[in-house]
Amino acid sequence: MSQNEQPFIAVSVAGVKGSAPREAGARMRVWADGQDGSIGGGALEFEAAKIARQMLDDGTVQARRTMPLGPDLGQCCGGVVTLDFVRDALSVEPTQAPLWIWGAGHVGRAIADVMAPFEDRPITLIDTTVERMPDVLPNNVAPLVAADPILAVRHAPSDADHLILTYSHTIDLALCDALLRHGFASAGLIGSATKWARFRSKLASMGHTSAQISRIACPIGDPSLGKHPQAIAVGVVAALVSATADGEIRQGIGERTG
Repeated sequence: MSQNEQPFIAVSVAGVKGSAPREAGARMRVWADGQDGSIGGGALEFEAAKIARQMLDDGTVQARRTMPLGPDLGQCCGGVVTLDFVRDALSVEPTQAPLWIWGAGHVGRAIADVMAPFEDRPITLIDTTVERMPDVLPNNVAPLVAADPILAVRHAPSDADHLILTYSHTIDLALCDALLRHGFASAGLIGSATKWARFRSKLASMGHTSAQISRIACPIGDPSLGKHPQAIAVGVVAALVSATADGEIRQGIGERTG
């Protein structure tokens, strides 16, 4: 049985008073033989994991603990953290727009893996065949196999963020065209300045205005970090995480409107 199929305890920060390592809403999952996520690390996390595993042993479904971050825990934060423990609690209410990643290659997978632990948005990873999909995906990443990805655009929420990184320039261009006609919150396209100049010209010939085309960001990520898939993922995710909710332009990912 894989870890994703094992019983677990979801541990979340329900409240914070004073100084604490993580904010309310931070979350981790604890299995009998492992854990993921983080509520702040150190002795607090160690003690929370111990409580969670005891709950798994006892069959306890739910609990709440208030834990001072002082000498008893060997932490010097000085605040107080309230933790909720819930067995097999999978659902976390999204606070951010859906993210659709077009292309399950090295970069697409890296972005999904880096973005998923934030657990603040539903993520959809799209590619053309089952064979192109990773064998294992994080819980909040849904695979979508579409032999013709363009037909899947109509199913995307209008407020979704999109990252276009398929194996084909032809598909990339068609997705840019389809998304501009469909609507989106933000969109980013992997590629060089040369690729984007060619795409801009072709999108203009398809009837899109310069202002519309400029809503797609290309290249994506932070060029100073390099071209390694994980480096691109770090840059893209940093842009998404730091994006404000009031419609400002996202550096490296695109423009959010409305």
